[in-house]
Amino acid sequence: MASNDEMETGDAVDQENNVDQENNNGDEQERLSLEVMVESPSACQRHVTVTVSRDDVDRYFDRAITELMPTATVRGFRPGRAPRKLVESRFRKDMSDQVKGSLLLDTMNQVTEDHKFSAISEPDLDFDAVDIPDEGPMTFEFDIEVRPEFEMPEWKGLELQKLTRKFTEKDIDNQLERMLSRHGHVVPFEGPADLGDFVVAHITTTNDERVVEEHEELTIRIRPVLSFRDCRLEGFAELMKGVKEGDTREATVTVSESAPNRELRGEKVTLRFDVLEVKKLELPALNNELLERLGSYQDEASLRTALQEALERQLAYHQQRQIREQISTMLTQSANWELPPDLLRRQSGREVERAILELRSGGFDEDVIRAHENELRQNALTSTEKALKEHFILERIAEEEKFEASEEDYASEIMHIAAQRDESPRRVRARLEKSDAMDALRNQVLERKVIQQIEAQAEFKEVKFKGVDDDVEAVDVAASGGLEDANIPEAKHGPEGQSLRKPIDRK
Repeated sequence: MASNDEMETGDAVDQENNVDQENNNGDEQERLSLEVMVESPSACQRHVTVTVSRDDVDRYFDRAITELMPTATVRGFRPGRAPRKLVESRFRKDMSDQVKGSLLLDTMNQVTEDHKFSAISEPDLDFDAVDIPDEGPMTFEFDIEVRPEFEMPEWKGLELQKLTRKFTEKDIDNQLERMLSRHGHVVPFEGPADLGDFVVAHITTTNDERVVEEHEELTIRIRPVLSFRDCRLEGFAELMKGVKEGDTREATVTVSESAPNRELRGEKVTLRFDVLEVKKLELPALNNELLERLGSYQDEASLRTALQEALERQLAYHQQRQIREQISTMLTQSANWELPPDLLRRQSGREVERAILELRSGGFDEDVIRAHENELRQNALTSTEKALKEHFILERIAEEEKFEASEEDYASEIMHIAAQRDESPRRVRARLEKSDAMDALRNQVLERKVIQQIEAQAEFKEVKFKGVDDDVEAVDVAASGGLEDANIPEAKHGPEGQSLRKPIDRK
């Protein structure tokens, strides 16, 4: 049984702890006393130096000790009964990371709110490099990417062009030939190659007579343009016209600035084609068996109707893309502010994937998609820069017009994605939420609403749509070699993975 002296000592400690807890509760919403210096290396970058007063550092330590007191175990005392000064002496060093994490999180939130940073990425902060000194204030630095400040361009009453086309039987014939060619047979041919034929070639890439890459036995269809992931060879059909087995052809191309091989970006390289074989395409007979394989069509007429509908979908895609491109060009022509290179690299891959998804939704075949993908990769940084600038401008318009993404908007987008991937909407939503992609979905909804608003107030002039470009043969390799750039900076976090950035309030 406890003695009276021990009980009185315990009551005194409890009373001390209660008073400290009450005082701490009043401090929880107290603003930090900060000295903040902000530098702007570019329109989208801020370098921030923060100094936290010693009083705030001590207050956070006091709060941490107060929260620990009820469960603190110190030799010679029952749990929660040790004197506060003894607990502080025993645990202060162990609690340093916890206090640092809380201080940094609250500091970052206050700095972001006070300076109205519209953050577009996690702060670049090295948690382990920040120290809490034994005396004096705590100082730390971080970099953060923010939405740039700019003068809004005029977006009402734009003069735009709209593609139109009435598809003919010849257009449908061409589409049918494209479809049948994917089910045809490529057979050896001993004569000279011509437009539309295939060559099996060994491709060697050299730079200043140094071999930098080799691709063996690539089968390539002869078309006016040959597209690699990192370059484009114009005049390919003329180069290969009349070649036979054993012939060699050479051409010079310029490697794109977005090529995987950093060393050769912007450099000229020589492509040597050693022709191993020439082949011709034999189209299959359009019989009932093939109609069933192509999509369970009853007859050729129903197939041609489906091809007509596919052409209409492609026209709708090109109409929207051309209108969007015109709007983007007009809105961004005066946007001469620079974007951080790391941000462009992070976003470039996402832009390519988004464009591919749009093409598949538009009903394009894989040959066209691959050619467009290569073109995007060759100009990845330039196109991404334009897309990001457009996004920032559209986001500002959405804020000024007070556009919001409703639950119905989210449901509609998710239904569309689910239909494309043949998945349930519930599963698609769960994946988007798990990967933190709902914010990107929100951006997509708002951008579409803004574009629709711009279109509603624009003046249109109709121009004829020329159709899908069949002039490009695309191969899924990089002529100059190299690996795709995967060095994407990771977000820095505090203790136990706690993010050091407050979620952006986009309302």
